Amino acid sequence: MISPKGFCDQLTKFGIEFYCGVPDSLLKNLCAYIDENLSKQQHIITANEGNAVGLAMGRYLGSGTPAAVYMQNSGIGNAVNPLASLVDPAVYSVPMLLIIGWRGEPGVSDEPQHVKQGRVTEQQLEILGIPYVIIDSQSEIDSVLAGLLEQMTNESRAVAILVRKNTFSKPNTGETKPSLYQLKREDALTSLLKVFDANDVVISTTGKTSREVFELRKKRNEPASDFLTVGGMGHTSSIAMGVALSAPEKRVIAIDGDGSMLMHMGALPIIGQHCSSNLVHIVLNNQSHESVGGQPTVAGEIDMEMMAKASGYKAYYCASDESSIASIWSSLVFNSGPVFFEIRIAQGARDDLGRPTSSPLENKNTFMQHVGIE
Repeated sequence: MISPKGFCDQLTKFGIEFYCGVPDSLLKNLCAYIDENLSKQQHIITANEGNAVGLAMGRYLGSGTPAAVYMQNSGIGNAVNPLASLVDPAVYSVPMLLIIGWRGEPGVSDEPQHVKQGRVTEQQLEILGIPYVIIDSQSEIDSVLAGLLEQMTNESRAVAILVRKNTFSKPNTGETKPSLYQLKREDALTSLLKVFDANDVVISTTGKTSREVFELRKKRNEPASDFLTVGGMGHTSSIAMGVALSAPEKRVIAIDGDGSMLMHMGALPIIGQHCSSNLVHIVLNNQSHESVGGQPTVAGEIDMEMMAKASGYKAYYCASDESSIASIWSSLVFNSGPVFFEIRIAQGARDDLGRPTSSPLENKNTFMQHVGIE
């Protein structure tokens, strides 16, 4: 396997000493090394991948040195606009290295939401005119990187590395910082499902949240009629808003995560200003991108109440234990929305946590039947 240190040392030879991006499970060992060994001035976890491309461009404009942008291949969509309309050699011609985790690689078993993206990833890079190489655990990284990074420098352009599963070895890192909160996400979800009404319409975010919601419904012998946003990170609240506007007689509940909310935070004032009075936006805040390795978000550094109210939400609530979830819900339901409900939780999930056994199409059809669409 490739040593994250050796990989980063090789990039340093080409002037790359600044990293930014959105974490990915295939890159978690690399990200762990970067986070442990680089300063806050050298490494920034961004809200989304387009944000990272813009940051890398600014790094070059301000220093004359290229940056590395890491992402899951699902994030290429967020990055297309700045890559094509700013970074491209036909526009500002900015050098940078894209490090892309290749989820859904053809021939490699993966979850349904990654299959299409994995199939078209190489085509996307080719359409954008971005030269790339593919690496795995057996790659001779020095020779593989040399030609690509020379092309980046000589042609002043973006280049990319597609990273296969199990490419990077696990680095030696320090102890994990203890969480400020004790409430586990699964316990928070258990408390929420107890207080939800059977007619409530629930949209849950990508990652472990939807996996836990699905398993908890099975455990409680309840219909699996929630919409599981298994892909499209950052869009849960917008999907919920669309449902809320279309079904005003229903209470619509978005169960979001802090990383997802931050990825497309511009959705908040749109929700707030369009008076979705039947929408409750729950954010499970563990201050991390837990589903892809536990890398930190900035959600612990911002005032959620101020942000929600400035965006136009009619009320804000906060809980950090099971009893307060129940007591808050009993008064929250009498508010006209949109309502913002932050629940502060610890990191952590069961090792035996499964995945939804229904297909996305089955989930969609069951959800729409629950909403009342035959």
